[in-house]
Formats: sequence, C-alpha cells, structure tokens
Amino acid sequence: MQTTATTHSPPSTAGSAKFMTLFLCFVVALLEGLDLQSAGIAASRIGAEFHLLPPQIGGMFSAGLVGLLPSAIFGGWLSDRIGRKKVLIGSVLIFGLFSLATAHVWDYHSLLAARFLTGLGLGAALPLLIALSSEAAEPHNRSIAVSITYAGIPLGGAIASVLGMVNFGGDWRGLFYVGGVVPLVIAVLLLFLLPESRAFREDQQAPASASRTAGGLSGLFTLGMWKSTLLLWLASFFVLTVLYMLLSWLPSLLQGKGFSRADAGLVQLMFNFGGAAGSLAVGRLMDSPRRMATAVAIYLGMLLALAGLGLSDSFALVVLAGLGAGFCALGGQVVLYAMAPTLYPTSNRGTGVGASITVGRLGAIGGPMIAGQILAAGMGVAGVMAASAPGIMVAAFAALALVRDPVKPSH
Repeated sequence: MQTTATTHSPPSTAGSAKFMTLFLCFVVALLEGLDLQSAGIAASRIGAEFHLLPPQIGGMFSAGLVGLLPSAIFGGWLSDRIGRKKVLIGSVLIFGLFSLATAHVWDYHSLLAARFLTGLGLGAALPLLIALSSEAAEPHNRSIAVSITYAGIPLGGAIASVLGMVNFGGDWRGLFYVGGVVPLVIAVLLLFLLPESRAFREDQQAPASASRTAGGLSGLFTLGMWKSTLLLWLASFFVLTVLYMLLSWLPSLLQGKGFSRADAGLVQLMFNFGGAAGSLAVGRLMDSPRRMATAVAIYLGMLLALAGLGLSDSFALVVLAGLGAGFCALGGQVVLYAMAPTLYPTSNRGTGVGASITVGRLGAIGGPMIAGQILAAGMGVAGVMAASAPGIMVAAFAALALVRDPVKPSH
C-alpha cells in the first residue's frame, strides 16, 4: 500500500503535470517550426547577399536537415536511458545557440556549418516532444495530444512568415535572432517547470525482466514489430520528402511564378495555418474509428493540393491550394506521428520514434536538393510538384497498411 501511494500523484497534481508537459512541448514545437521555415523565408535574401545559385540554396536547406539525422535517433535513444527532460533541454540550447550563429555567418561555408549545427539541436527535440506528449496523455487521447504538440510547428512557421512579411529586424537576420534568443529563455523554463515523463520514471523503477524488451534499433524488429517499423519508415521517408520540399522552397517557387514576395508570404502563411488545422483535425480523427477514411482523405488531398500549386496561375486558387497543401501535408505527418509512439514499449519508445524521424529526414534532405536541380533544369514549379506525386502515392499505401494492421507492443 505504501509503494502504491508513492507512485501515483493526486489527480489535481497529475492533471497539472500533464497540462504543463503539453504546453511546454507545444512551445518548443513552435520554436522548431519558426527555425525550420526561417531558412526558406530568408532564402532569396540570403542567396542575393552571398550570390548563391539554386542548387547552393538547396544545399543550405539540406545542411540543416543533415544535422537532424544523427541527433534524432541518438536523442531518442539517449532519452530512453537518461530521461526525456535532460535531452530536450540540451537540444533546445543547441538549436538556440546556432540559430543565433546563423545571423553572424560570413560566407557560404559558414552558413552551411551554422545550419548543420542548428539541425543537430532541432533533430533531437522532435522525437522527445512526441514521446513526452504521448506519455502524458490518457490512452484514448494520445493522438490528439501528439497533434496539439505538432500543431506548434506550422504555427511557428506562420510566425516566421509574418516576421518575414514585415521585414522584422530590417533584413533576413532578424528571423534568426528571434529563433536564437527565445529558445535560450525557454530552456530555463524547461529546467524548472517540465516534469519528467511518469511512464519513463515507472519504467526505470520496474524490474528489468518485467518491463524491458530488447533495446536499441534491434528492439524495433522484435516481437513482430518489424512489419510496422518498415511501413512507418517507408511512409515517413516519402511524406517528409514532399513536406520539406514545400517548407524550404514554397516562397521561392511562388516568386518564380511571378507572384510578389508579399503574395508568396501570404501563401506560406496559409500553408502554415492549414498545417495547424490539419494537425489538430487529424489528431482527433485518429483517436476515432474513422482512422482509415482519414488517412485516405489526407493523402488524396495532398495530391490534389500539389496539382493546384503547380498548375494554377490564379492567386486565389494558389492561396486555396497552399491552405490545402498545409492541411494535408502536416496531417499526413500526424497520421504517422500519432501512431509511432503506440507501436513501441516505453523502454524503446524514444528510439522507435527517433528512428522513424531519422529515416524521414533522409527524404527531407533529398527533397530540397531535388527541387533545386529541377528548377536549375528549367522545369519550373509544375515540374517540382509533378516529381512529388509518386512519393505521395507510395507513402499513402504504406500508411494505409500501417493504419489497417499495426502491431502493438505487449506493454
């Protein structure tokens, strides 16, 4: 009886801890979204200042994404061993410091280095945000909890769009000052206010034989989980290819079609608002019996929205397509992020989520570079959007198979 009393918090205390966890995870996701889209919004002015060609700008985008690769999987693995909170605070400090460094680069090579090191911090944060929000929620609300956290990313991108539209700070560097100073402040708040995941604490206190499956990457393929792991990786790879192509290149693509920088900023803003709405709506639907219909609608809608962005010359239709692309692209990610934590036990959850994000980042690295090469070849916006369609179809089939027949962990 005494042991039970010490392992369960009073309802009011537990509720406060859950709210604080979700709120702080949302704020960190907001900052991550701001930084991720700052590079895309500032790309044309960075390119003009340093005389960069389209493939070099694509290299700038990809440098940040390369940094995401080792840190996503390593951060997830480390959080399964020393705790979610410690690793999250470290990651926020890293991406804050090197976002500030981005504002002080002096040539193309220093720009690549700053974006790579920023990516190291950003990469470790996302799997921890997903794991923390999933573990803080009740089982029947885990998808919506993850989606609320993830909605911070497009809303952070919307803030970056607004800052870009008003030319905050006078040039492109103002975006990176905001993206650097605010995370350093938030890291202090995380230190004092963020509770460690109760699921992690209970897993650490339980006897190893009672709570642990095989750890590390090998543990993602045991107990029949190999099929779900591979489907999750395949869908993540192709969805992030398209998503980061849009996040990185959308403002420049629209300006290439003849729209003004203000018009392109408005479409980017609608993309982010659509992403936030898609994240929340899909999260709620993924907690309902309509999971399969939701996944079908999201991936079909993504194809239609890409066609609208590539083929339409009407500004009103492009705005509508941007809104739909954001809703479906971010919604497609939420389908995967909502499912990922449920596929693995607590002792390997950070590793599982981090590994799926790492595989997705491989696609995210290729997406901006492919778009840069397509534009350099003179194929234009329609060519970029057409190249995205086959990847979306592959992602849709993998996600639908995963939604239909997931393999759940035994505990």
